[in-house]
Formats: sequence, structure tokens, C-alpha cells
Amino acid sequence: MIIITILIVYSFVLLGIGAWTKSRVASHKDFLVGGRQLGAWVAGLSYAASTSSAWALLGFTGFVYAIGLSALWIVPGIWIGYAVVWLIMGPRLFAEAHEKDHLTPTDFVLGKSTGQGDARGRAAMLASLLISVCFIFYIAAQFDAAGKAFVEHFPMNLSQAVVIGAAIILAYSFIGGFWAVSLTDTLQALIMLLVAVLLGIMVLVELDGVGAMIEALQNSAPEGYLSLQGQYAGLVLFGFIAGTLGITLGAFGQPQLLVRLMAVKDDASRKNGFVIVLVWGVVIYVGLSFLGLAGRALFPVLPDGEALLYTAADRLLPTVLAGIAIAATLSAVMSTADSILLSASAAIAHDTGLNRRFPGRELLVSRLAVLGITVLAVCLTLMLPDSIFNRVLFAWSALGAAFGPLMFFRVFRKPVSMGAAMLAMLLGFGTTVLFYSAGATGGPSDSLIVQLARLPGDPFERIFPWVPGLVVLIGERFVRRKKLQS
Repeated sequence: MIIITILIVYSFVLLGIGAWTKSRVASHKDFLVGGRQLGAWVAGLSYAASTSSAWALLGFTGFVYAIGLSALWIVPGIWIGYAVVWLIMGPRLFAEAHEKDHLTPTDFVLGKSTGQGDARGRAAMLASLLISVCFIFYIAAQFDAAGKAFVEHFPMNLSQAVVIGAAIILAYSFIGGFWAVSLTDTLQALIMLLVAVLLGIMVLVELDGVGAMIEALQNSAPEGYLSLQGQYAGLVLFGFIAGTLGITLGAFGQPQLLVRLMAVKDDASRKNGFVIVLVWGVVIYVGLSFLGLAGRALFPVLPDGEALLYTAADRLLPTVLAGIAIAATLSAVMSTADSILLSASAAIAHDTGLNRRFPGRELLVSRLAVLGITVLAVCLTLMLPDSIFNRVLFAWSALGAAFGPLMFFRVFRKPVSMGAAMLAMLLGFGTTVLFYSAGATGGPSDSLIVQLARLPGDPFERIFPWVPGLVVLIGERFVRRKKLQS
């Protein structure tokens, strides 16, 4: 009963934040970037929460629980991603967004619209389509995690739980826009941090320390569990490390993350925000790593490693703290789902120019786009079940490959034609889909693509999709130079 009460109170707090921020949303610009008034703490913590979501609390801990120390290759890649986004991409994103009034990363990548009949308009439509497809998968993973949390503690089935969780997220995102999303994400980042540290410490205490944890794992865990190379060697090991480190590449093409750099109020806030997000990331991933490892020693036969946080909270924490831990899981879900809903809304309503067809109703169009994306994501969640880890990594990798190369070209002020931009987006996205689909193919196969797609660490899904887009963009630049020289 206490856990149920905490969950209900927490949901009303989020809805209250949405209602409170409604007065700050007077325009389409306020709805999408909060009037560019984010301070360091809100920008940093909301970014941090949006990167980590249920993937961290449930997916990452489940991954560590399943394969051991070799899963930790993901972590330095995540920290490097923070530095690249905030220190290398951030200055240019911040400066140009303020100077040219960009509202979305697509505005930054493609430049200001000159009408829907030209090449820029077609490129924006393609970008919007790719973002929407990826985000529906991404949001579905968050709704699935929320559903699991509700089913664990309420007398309902998964379908009912997913609909209720989605309705809560939709409500405050629909009402308060970017301000509501950023403030709720800030609160959620703090709760996630508390729970990750607390549970990591509690499982270690229950085991009587790190030494006892290692001894227990040596006796019960599979071979290679306590090795950074796992069960791999040679080129397979290299591919595994490259693939897990390569997860960070996805961060460079995520609209819901990059928009924080466009919405921060000044450059000092951007610099301070980086320090905040890095400290948060170090603390939370260290805590979750210990949770995954110690959880395997303490609960060696869990049928679903992604439920480790729930199990540890129920068995090790007082009821009130267990309720907070479950609320933290919902925090992780909501902190990504709300940001993605808003970015998907921006892609559909703003990037395509749809809102310009309804002068004076731009805000309504954006809100209706949020509603439409939510409905589609709920349907996907219920129709196509998959692990949280796999769903998130597909969407993350596909967006990174589609937009990451373009983002870097624009950050370093390299000219890109709309034709090359469209081809780079299609090749990056399409190559990710190819290897993702091949890896998901059931049964044995002699196909080279299937064999490459099934390599440990998924390097051909994480890294290789960047190659075709980079070849196109570099090739166009080479041809452009040749023309200028001739």
C-alpha cells in the first residue's frame, strides 16, 4: 500500500509541474525550447536524465548482470559522449541557435527553411520521418518499462499499465512543453542518482563488501564473467569492445539531447552544465555497475536480469525506500519519454512546416503531434514486444548514424548540399536497419551480413552505419574542391 501511495503521489507531482509551467508556454518557441532560458542545473540534469532512462536503471544493470565486467566497456564511451556533445558540438550549437533562432537540431543541420517545394523542404521531411520512426521505437521501450513497474505493484495487466503510464507522461508534456519536460527531468535525475547509489551500496552491504561479492561470483558466475574481455578473444574481442564503446556515437545525432544545448541561456551555463552532467554520469554508472555485479552474486538465478532493480529494492529496502526506488524507475522512463515526445512533436510540426499551414495555431499543432506519437508508441509496445535494451539501442544507433555525420560537418562549418544530406541520412539509417534486422533473424544462417550482425557487441550495427554517410559527405566535399580548382 505504501508503494502504491508513493507512485500515485509522484505521478501527481509530475502533473502538478506540468500545470505550473503552463503559464510559461505562450508560444510555439516556448513549447519547443523554453524561450532559451535553461540554467546550468536544469540543462545538465535534464540532459543527464534523458540520456539514461530505463535503459540505464533496467537495461544496463540487466546487461551487467548477464555478462559481467565486459559490459563495463559501455561506460567510458558514455562519458566521452558527454564531453564531445558539450565541449565540441556545444559551442557551435549554442551560438548558432541563438544567432539564427533555430528551434530544432534539424534547423541547425539543414539551415532555415526556404519553402516546402525546394530541396531543403524535402530533406526536412525525410529527417522528420526518420526521427519519428526511431522515436516511436524508443518511446515504446520506455512505455514497456513503465508497464513493468505498474504490473509489479498494481493488480493490472501489461496493456492497462502501458496505457496508464503513457497517459501520465502525455499529460504533463502536452500541457507544459519544454519547461515541464526539463523541470520534471531535473527532479527525475536527482531521484535516479539517489536510488542508483543507495541500491549499489545496499547490495554490497548485504554481501559483506566487494571481496565477498567477488568470491561469490567466482563460485557461481559463468566463465569469463569477472574478466573485461569476457569469453572473447582476438578479432571478436576487438569487435565487442568497439561495438560497446561505439554506443556513444548515437549521442551525436539525438535531437532530444542536442536541443538542451540550443536552449541553454548563456555560454557559462553550458560550461557549468557539462560539469554537472559528467559528475552525475560518473556517480550513477559506478553505482549501477556495482548493482549489476553484486546483484548477480546475491540473486544468481533471476529469470529476467532487467528486473534486478525491482528485486533488490523489494528485498533490501524498507517499504518507503522501495517505493522511492520504483518511482525512480518511472523517473527514468518519463525523463526520456517526455523529451522524445517533445522532439518528435518538433520534427512533425516544426521541421516539416506543418505548423506554418495553420497560422496562430502552431502551439496546438505541436501538442496534437505529441498525442499522435504517443498513440503510435503505445500500439508498438503492445504489438511488438522486445527487450528494453534492444529497442533503445536500435533507435539510438539509427538516429546517430542518420544525423551524426551531418552534425559534425555542420559543427565544423563544412558546406553540405541537400542532396548529399538526404543520401547520408538514408544510408546511415538504412545500414543500421539492415544489420539490426539481420541480427534479429531467427535460426542459423550462412549469410555474411547475418554473421556480421550477430558479432558480440554489435559493432556492425553501432559503428559501420556511419561509414556510408561519411563517404558521401567527404566525397561531395572532394568533388566541390575539384570544381573550384578547375
